[in-house]
Amino acid sequence: MMMSSNNMECSAKAKEEEEITKISLMRSLVETQDPSFKEVDDMTMRRFLRARELDVEKASSMFLKYLKWRRSFVPNGFISPSELTHEIQQNKMFLQGSDKKGRPISVLLAARHFQHNGGLDEFKRTPFSLFSLSGCDNLDINLLFG
Repeated sequence: MMMSSNNMECSAKAKEEEEITKISLMRSLVETQDPSFKEVDDMTMRRFLRARELDVEKASSMFLKYLKWRRSFVPNGFISPSELTHEIQQNKMFLQGSDKKGRPISVLLAARHFQHNGGLDEFKRTPFSLFSLSGCDNLDINLLFG
């Protein structure tokens, strides 16, 4: 049996409204557990909710773990290029303008990557350095490394 386009629109609208409600609940829960929680956009919160099948408690727990990791990985909110000399010398990552929402677009030339003593941790920190140089302070490393 085929659903009419009207029924599909209503279903999509109901799902969107449910997500918006759960985003609000998640924000409240996260703010009570982490008073230093900074405002993040709805799309980021939505990604965490969808990753946990719209379970607010599981998504909040996952998000709080992400915040803790983020503070340890990028303690000052940015990474100095001096911490990434090997990665920068390889000229393998570039900023290439911005998308419609103003977020920087990066290009990574994997063929130029050669492992060195700095290892994976330095490689993962490279995007933060480039984006902070561009003036972007809202980079989510999950977008880059899954």
